[in-house]
Amino acid sequence: MVKNVAIVSLSSGIIGEDFVRFEVEIGLRRLQEMGLNVKFMPNAQKGLDYIRQHPEKRAEDLLAAFRDPQVDMILCAIGGDDTYKLLPYLFDHDELAAAVTDKIFLGFSDTTINHMMLHKVGLPTFYGQAFLPDLCEIGPDMHPYTRKYFEELIHTGTISQITPSDVWYEEREEFTPEQVGIAVPSHPAGGFELLQGPAVFSGKILGGCVDSLYDFFDGERYADMPVLCEKYSLLPKAEDWKGRILLLETSEERPAPEKYRKALGFLKEKGIFDAVSGVLAGKPQNETYAEEYKKILVEVADREDLPILWDINIGHAMPRCIIPFGKEAVVDAEKQLIRFA
Repeated sequence: MVKNVAIVSLSSGIIGEDFVRFEVEIGLRRLQEMGLNVKFMPNAQKGLDYIRQHPEKRAEDLLAAFRDPQVDMILCAIGGDDTYKLLPYLFDHDELAAAVTDKIFLGFSDTTINHMMLHKVGLPTFYGQAFLPDLCEIGPDMHPYTRKYFEELIHTGTISQITPSDVWYEEREEFTPEQVGIAVPSHPAGGFELLQGPAVFSGKILGGCVDSLYDFFDGERYADMPVLCEKYSLLPKAEDWKGRILLLETSEERPAPEKYRKALGFLKEKGIFDAVSGVLAGKPQNETYAEEYKKILVEVADREDLPILWDINIGHAMPRCIIPFGKEAVVDAEKQLIRFA
């Protein structure tokens, strides 16, 4: 059972800005009401500019959180777009491997990169929620589906199974104190959709945000990111994907279908679609490009025998579940269930 939570800013430093202080206070209060002791790591609240300019301090916070015997859970503040810059400070002298201990690590989006770092040193992690977008939800409360999975994780240390949410929520367009207590519109959800392949499949899940995976290969956002990802062999080789289930979800940038196709094409070229035992695809935010994405995913995978399950409540669309990486999963599309051993 989780008692002590450390919050880290490994990508964006937004939780240190005055304009989100009211949200941070909401999230902090919720965590405390759940019976958790919360500490922000020393650099987590130093703001956007400082965090952007000091990746070595972000790395220090992560290493310190792992070394602290009082910390049970490391909770990422939010995503961002440049957490790859931590690579030299975590791997040049095996710093991460030396520091890592058996703790819960939770985050999503750009944190995909951190999940791959921790996979590289053998730590199973949890994907799907973060402090600011989930615990600090400014509506009447956390979304019930989101809260259910967060509370299961802190009470049991794991996730036993995932079922679909009955509803999905539109993305909030305005984050101001005036919006506190105001719910966002919701819509009925249709459950998990099997696009192709057998209804039942299994394997350990790994993957993350499509946009982040795209940046492994394309230097459009940061020219040195593909260079560093290659230098530190951050993306697992095809043989490591053998028998795994690939998780894919798209960001709030809602990538155009052409970019989505290119991103999946990179993974195809690396042999990942040929190695995995199945694919889980998250619901796109506001269901933007959903039909286009489904068609592209089937076309690029180009394997009729590969099971692809669509509309998982994971990633950037609300509400969000939490998916364990590195734990054996059995997916049953007919029963609308993902069960973890």
